Amino acid sequence: MNKMGTIIGFTFKNKVRTKSFTITTLILVLLISIGMNIPYMIKVFQGDDGAAKTTQIGVVAEQGNRVAGLLTAFTPPAPANADKAADKVLLTPYASADDAALKKGLDDGTIEGYLTFAAQAGDGVPPVTYHSKDGELNGDVQTYLQNALQQVNTQLIVGDKLTQEQVAAMFAPVSIGTQQITTDGTAGADMPEKPKPIINYVIVYALLFLFFMSIMMTGNMISAEVTSEKSSRIMEILITSASPLTQMFGKVIGIFLVGLLQIAIITASVAVNLMLPHNASILSDFNLDLGQLNVGILAYGLILYILGYFLYALMYAAVGSIVSRTEDLGQALMPVLMLGLVSFYIPMFSISAPDTMLIKVASYIPFTSPLSMLLRIGVGEVAFWEIAVSLVILLVTTFVMGWLAAKIYRTGVLMYGKRPSIKEIRKAMKAYKI
Repeated sequence: MNKMGTIIGFTFKNKVRTKSFTITTLILVLLISIGMNIPYMIKVFQGDDGAAKTTQIGVVAEQGNRVAGLLTAFTPPAPANADKAADKVLLTPYASADDAALKKGLDDGTIEGYLTFAAQAGDGVPPVTYHSKDGELNGDVQTYLQNALQQVNTQLIVGDKLTQEQVAAMFAPVSIGTQQITTDGTAGADMPEKPKPIINYVIVYALLFLFFMSIMMTGNMISAEVTSEKSSRIMEILITSASPLTQMFGKVIGIFLVGLLQIAIITASVAVNLMLPHNASILSDFNLDLGQLNVGILAYGLILYILGYFLYALMYAAVGSIVSRTEDLGQALMPVLMLGLVSFYIPMFSISAPDTMLIKVASYIPFTSPLSMLLRIGVGEVAFWEIAVSLVILLVTTFVMGWLAAKIYRTGVLMYGKRPSIKEIRKAMKAYKI
């Protein structure tokens, strides 16, 4: 254990001090910081100080025009985020397009444009035309005008038959519930649809990327270091100081700590960016509420990451031990890399449908279960026994892989020349018992 502790400490310090680790971590932190501060940087370059803006639009119609009267009297619904000042659209009536005040406002930019109406040909709002210098209509302003005109159109058609509350109710979204049918064909209890909070999707999406990148990067570190020591003949000296088994697990655990450190740095950078004053409302702007976060995602996610890391790290170590030249390492690692990509892409492309049969099956296959089960726990429907079964299968497979990797590593580190065949490895493994 003393020798393994020395190997773990040496591997950790050696990898943390490398330029590749430093540069990769800094690039990831920089990209995260830029991504989280893009909205603020856009506001700075556009001169947006965060205060509510008022866009003035003219409404050209004859005096007494009912459409113009209802449109200028339109009151938009209150914003979902009451703490954030909402941009306003001010509709001002004008008798004609030649009105002096309208022309002056268009010239000095205080009025963005004006609306005109075609001749009334029936019930409802007649065709509307927006006039401006650039001929374009801002997206937010267009949405506001469309909502206002839709409500005016409804009022014109129904007349005084409906109250304002009834008109507003016409535009309210309709929810759809679900009902389970029992085995005898009778309807069971109503089960209202409960969509998962958006924050859970965001966390799962981020963890899938983070865990995949961490496992693949650290796995490549392990295989590259083993192959480098073997090709430079340093392995022959190391064998005399510590057993191959101690070396392998020492390297795997040491680089595991490197991966945890990198995840901790990335998590800290996200937390620091969220605490910046101009990012105080970034979560509410995207309707993200940390109070709705399923804590089980983080707890089970850590367990799945640890087991998934050791499963793949042991495979990388075993493959690295049978390669004599670093030039051949990429080709030898291709099957492991493809397996890792499959385990990543299955949940990534199924994040909107986490309860499909593909995800359920993948959550029990040990090589794909770390990320697939994470998806089901975060945004799907999964029973505790399913999680337990998946973890037990993954744990048993990891132990079996540890035993197999130890035998391959023990025989592979001292086999030089061309890459040994499976038959040669099996023959050499029989001479070594754990």
